[in-house]
Amino acid sequence: MFENLFIDLDDTILDFKKAEHVAIQKTLRDFGVEPTEEVCSRYSIINQQHWEAMERREITRHQVLVGRFAVLFQELGVAVDPEECSGQYTRNLSVGHYFLPGAREAVEHLSQKYKLYLTSNGTSWVQKSRLESADISHFFRDIFISQEIGFNKPALGFFEGCFARIPGIDKAKTMIVGDSLSSDILGGRNAGIATCWVNPKHKPAGDIKPDYEIENLSQLENLLENI
Repeated sequence: MFENLFIDLDDTILDFKKAEHVAIQKTLRDFGVEPTEEVCSRYSIINQQHWEAMERREITRHQVLVGRFAVLFQELGVAVDPEECSGQYTRNLSVGHYFLPGAREAVEHLSQKYKLYLTSNGTSWVQKSRLESADISHFFRDIFISQEIGFNKPALGFFEGCFARIPGIDKAKTMIVGDSLSSDILGGRNAGIATCWVNPKHKPAGDIKPDYEIENLSQLENLLENI
């Protein structure tokens, strides 16, 4: 039934939460701030709030990248330049990668049966560096990064930009797979393609309903074979 799979990168294939934790700890230490569990947890919350605001088109990407540190340092009462810190964090984040269990094997197997396309709302050069480190780009027909497309998921413009690079694509045979309801699933619904939510913690979907749901990418091949 399905031929084309749009697969999200962070927290679908690569463990972004782990990469983020390692990078933020190193960055804070670089600027003399002790990365306690409380501080790192607060950063994650602020960061998530900023990305969600960008998805709603309330702020720009630059405001996300710098603003999250500005808010954190203001709350901590420390005098650190958020712009400088943002640059250092981005450099730290671009180094290395961490696969979610079974994800690389799943992508390799899926690439033998389906046309795979990678999607990401991340920063272009950071994602490309991580992809090079992970050595998985060759499994995908194309790589769609929002900063290059000019729109962020879930905007229809992002998906239209992707479709424009796939001549003759049949949306009825296309599915997006990702961990974010507000980005991947809502975006797929906006674009008129099937959606599959990667939901390892069995969270309730709320108002944004996916067409299909799996715990991890390793379950996708079996799901597709039984649709």
